[in-house]
Amino acid sequence: MVTLTRRFTAAIAVGAVLLAGCTTIPRDPDGTLDRVRATGVLRAGASPGGDLVEVDGDAVSGAEVDLVEGFAASVPARVEWRAGGEEELVAALERGELDIIAGGLTDQSPWADRVALTRPYAAGHVLAVPMGENATLFALESWLDARRP
Repeated sequence: MVTLTRRFTAAIAVGAVLLAGCTTIPRDPDGTLDRVRATGVLRAGASPGGDLVEVDGDAVSGAEVDLVEGFAASVPARVEWRAGGEEELVAALERGELDIIAGGLTDQSPWADRVALTRPYAAGHVLAVPMGENATLFALESWLDARRP
């Protein structure tokens, strides 16, 4: 009887430890999605990319800009845009200064080893988020998937 009680107690203890270690998956180690939701601001990089992203001074427009704005509204947040070249924006994303990049990137992007790319949303085109921020990537891809025809 004592052995059975010890085994039961051990099983309960192991179960408690396992449950205590459970966290929401996917998660963002750096808290990107939680911060965007808490502050109501999505910091986005815009690199000119044909009709997908057009930059004219402080104004940004195009199909990918509309996607980012739509995703931000779903979080809900407003978008603060920062225009620049891809290399500059990727570096800012790595430093935690941006949450997403739009710029006509494709699934063949040379930045794929430095940023997390979404699944292609259309004709090989992708958006980029910080590497490892899986909750942000999951939320963005889920939002994009819901808009597929």
